[in-house]
Amino acid sequence: MFQPNMFESHHHLLEMGSKPHENEDYESKSGTDNMEAPSGDDQDPNDRPKKKPYHRHTQHQIQEMESFFKECPHPDDKQRKELGRRLGLVPLQVKFWFQNKRTQMKSQHERNENSQLRDENEKLRAENIRYKEALGSVSCPNCGGPASVGEMSFDEQHLRIENARLREEIDRISGIAAKYVGKSMLSYPQLLSGASGEIFGASDILRSIPGPSEADKPMIIELAVAAMEELIRMAQTGEPLWVPSSDGLGEVLSEDEYMKTFPRGIGPKPLGLRSEASRESGVVIMNHINLVEILMDTNQWSSVFSSIVSRATTLEVLSTGVAGNYNGALQVMTAEFQVPSPLVPTREVYFVRYCKQHGDGTWAVVDVSLDNLRPATISKCRRRPSGCLIQEMPNGYSKVTWVEHVEVDDRAVHNIYKLLVSSGLAFGARRWVATLDRQCGRLASVMATNISSGDVGVISSPKGRKSMLKLAERMVMSFCTGVGASTAHTWTMLSGSGADDVRVMSRKSMDDPGRPPGIVLSAATSFWLPVPPNQVFDFLRNENSRNEWDILSNGGLVQEMAHIANGRDPGNSVSLLRVNVSY
Repeated sequence: MFQPNMFESHHHLLEMGSKPHENEDYESKSGTDNMEAPSGDDQDPNDRPKKKPYHRHTQHQIQEMESFFKECPHPDDKQRKELGRRLGLVPLQVKFWFQNKRTQMKSQHERNENSQLRDENEKLRAENIRYKEALGSVSCPNCGGPASVGEMSFDEQHLRIENARLREEIDRISGIAAKYVGKSMLSYPQLLSGASGEIFGASDILRSIPGPSEADKPMIIELAVAAMEELIRMAQTGEPLWVPSSDGLGEVLSEDEYMKTFPRGIGPKPLGLRSEASRESGVVIMNHINLVEILMDTNQWSSVFSSIVSRATTLEVLSTGVAGNYNGALQVMTAEFQVPSPLVPTREVYFVRYCKQHGDGTWAVVDVSLDNLRPATISKCRRRPSGCLIQEMPNGYSKVTWVEHVEVDDRAVHNIYKLLVSSGLAFGARRWVATLDRQCGRLASVMATNISSGDVGVISSPKGRKSMLKLAERMVMSFCTGVGASTAHTWTMLSGSGADDVRVMSRKSMDDPGRPPGIVLSAATSFWLPVPPNQVFDFLRNENSRNEWDILSNGGLVQEMAHIANGRDPGNSVSLLRVNVSY
């Protein structure tokens, strides 16, 4: 809300929300002629100036301004002068016409939205009553008395979950409708209060954490419903909640504005944790139904995001969804997130994942930590509502808007990776979207039947091409397992070698799919290179420069036998090389 200049106050009030008179023709009258001279009882009626007649615009002027309005509803001074000169109007007439037009459009939109909200509100109330009646008649199959949650069948438990979802929907719709129909706004369910205090020692939450108790499940449901509402608003709201970053390469969350917008949430930030929030959007070559299935299946999720998710487990499924899909699916999970380096500690999270359909072709999947259910152990990473909004697009594509919002203790990160982690590029939304885009491109390449002439080489059959792409993906998964800092494996400094920055780790090969039984020994080191990362990437993937960095190659005799595109980016590819190795 701003304070208008005094000489423009009459017209700015129109733009700020006052509704026009139903009988006024806002498309054909100029605001400059809609002004009366002041009057008084001591003034001679004959001397009073008569009310000026309305100036009606010509049909041509209206059509021109209507056409301009569609492209630019808020013209600046220069545009108004040019438009007025072309139509034979003064800039002030053009200005008032656009103000009145915006007011008229806003009023029409509010009336339409008001009608839709009333219909949706009544429908949800009726549906909620029906679910309550169904729950009220539930009886125990053994004794015939009222059934408790633990004695109810899965379908009956799902009714409770669906009822909680409807209660949240009714609260949301009622809050919006209160602006238009004058009804009181219902309050949202009270969320779990946040735990605060000091950070205790690190604990691996993936080893022995039990599933939620029956007493915890109602709180988990309400927390998931509220987290879904927060994710949608975080994904769709711009400034002042999200502001451009100082480097101009992304967005930064305003923590003050966040606390004003979501005052309750999951509680205050514990001492010792740093907030990390990011948002990224992208279009991927996969339909929305398959994306939802990947996100809700733990094995597929950890496989597609193998470079980020080192381990993941579903502790309990509270709901599998309705109507044969994942709408309303709710599951309690644990996961460990990694950067492919032993110098960056992993992040372990205990959380609930909730999936919901928000209309035809629009889905959302949200995660939120359940640390408040484990007061004895406060983890070093707490996940505020995070996840993605998926919107259907033509030709099997989907638009994905990802929000990543965590509170983490990253003091153990090595100095080499400090900037990468603090910038959000290590665990942030940009990395999730980039990984998803690459994997969707890979899956599309696996399914492709049209092979370009440049991709044939010695692998000409679709079956051989598919096998090569699957082998390449297993190599990526094995590499990430071999260099990550997962708590399932322990790295040891290699002493006595003169290289203090070399770390070694051994693991059983059964952990890697496709490998025969045995022991895998990994060694890793990290160092700075004073060149851009894309230059290093291009150098390493070029077979002609292999003899410059691979001491085992003999005289640079490296030949590319096959080249398979693995996504839209030319850098995403799989090559079959023949290398002469010398010992």
